Amino acid sequence: MRRRLWPNLPAVLFVALAFWVVLPTTTVATEQPPPELNTASATPIVGGKPADIEQYPWVVYLMDSRGKQFCGGALVASDKVVTAAHCVIDRRVSDVRVVAGRADKSSQWGQVLGATDFWVHPDYSAPYRGADVAVLTLRESTSRSVVELAGPSDELYGDNTEATVLGWGARSEGGQNSEVLRRATVPVVGDAECAEIYDRQFVPNAMVCAGYPDGEVDACQGDSGGPLVVEDKLIGIVSWGVGCARPGKPGVYTEVAAYTDRIRARF
Repeated sequence: MRRRLWPNLPAVLFVALAFWVVLPTTTVATEQPPPELNTASATPIVGGKPADIEQYPWVVYLMDSRGKQFCGGALVASDKVVTAAHCVIDRRVSDVRVVAGRADKSSQWGQVLGATDFWVHPDYSAPYRGADVAVLTLRESTSRSVVELAGPSDELYGDNTEATVLGWGARSEGGQNSEVLRRATVPVVGDAECAEIYDRQFVPNAMVCAGYPDGEVDACQGDSGGPLVVEDKLIGIVSWGVGCARPGKPGVYTEVAAYTDRIRARF
């Protein structure tokens, strides 16, 4: 799910995939975020369909100590999870649980794992400034499969490349989080086009956009921190957007290839 920022400005909301994402709720004192900016940490995928957890065994969700899901993530090592910085920066490590191998949140399948440490990129201050990436270290290792990180030499970010986004976020803007894992296919949007849409809020080489011109499919609140994959490689992390699945407003993701070395340094 993506988390949304709710500044005292006109409405500029977060990404709309076929799932919801939660955007961060904090603002920086020296600068206000764009109006109605949404960081997908509270919602599921819009326009998507249920996904098989065994097809995506590395997809996880984050929940608090009360059992409430608030973000997504991806296993990148047996004891490491990649998520969005805005998902964890204001949380105590003792209040975060990682749930692996469970597609239906109402079931008891899979594992519930505690975390011992968070690493948040030192350059992170707000999703729309880039570096929206964090690595969680699990209290114990899991035997579940991991997803490979995209690297700088991978040609996976071309215009109209089909990508898959996954999460438990809202299925419509302002809706409730999904109880089951959902997936959706969205095309990558080129940096030049995304910069035209979002102006200074889009940072090339740190972010990647994905979505259809007509909207209809997007990540939403609750999807924040979740994965965007191409050819079984993690190319993006659900970060922010304007509303969910709005026409002309593609979802914005952290560009994983820009941070692969920093992520691997945490292994």
